[in-house]
Amino acid sequence: MGIVEWTAWFDAPEYEFARQVLQRGIATLYFVAFLSSLNQFPALLGERGLLPVPDYLARSRRLRRPTLFSWRYSDRLLRAVCWGGMAVAATIILGLPQLGPPWVPLLAFLALWLLYMSIVNVGQTFYGFGWEMLLLEAGFIVAFLGSDQTPPPRTILILLAWLVFRLEFGRGDHHRHPAVAGGERELRLAQLDGDPARLLRRQRSGGAYPGPGDPARLARRRRRHRGGQPGARRVAC
Repeated sequence: MGIVEWTAWFDAPEYEFARQVLQRGIATLYFVAFLSSLNQFPALLGERGLLPVPDYLARSRRLRRPTLFSWRYSDRLLRAVCWGGMAVAATIILGLPQLGPPWVPLLAFLALWLLYMSIVNVGQTFYGFGWEMLLLEAGFIVAFLGSDQTPPPRTILILLAWLVFRLEFGRGDHHRHPAVAGGERELRLAQLDGDPARLLRRQRSGGAYPGPGDPARLARRRRRHRGGQPGARRVAC
């Protein structure tokens, strides 16, 4: 009897409403994320985008990041992934997988996690922000909250509380020294400029470039990227 009472601690039936909010709320965030990727990804990272995914995959074969686009990328496949993710997210928002056994919402959330991770791992600069990783982590944890047929597991609720704790108290890591922030801006500008030699020098040195400088220099750089006038090499400050 004592063992049964001890194992009952892992069940939290009083948090049923919290589970419904978490599952449907995270699914709504995934729906918006897939909708945003459907509208923006082809122009930014598509076959004719600013940072084409096929070129990135050709350069990054050794990274072996898990993505559905490892074998082949096309804008049509990207749209299929987004539409599929939106369809799965919509069913969770309506509460359909939660009506079945616990493995049904588990598979639904893992599908969302896999589809969106495939997009993030080829998103390069445009998907290199903290909230992308946060959404992936939240979706993976929420997948184990179970269905309406079982009480919510207390351990998963604790992991979600820990996730919120790290989100609130770890924000100070983003407020870095201005020189480091300037180096990151220079790295992203180098990627957009399509200058692999400059990017390679930056990665080998491990140092930080100064900030992007005056708006006139940034405007000239954008004109060069659009095929305008050839520009001179950057002079270090």
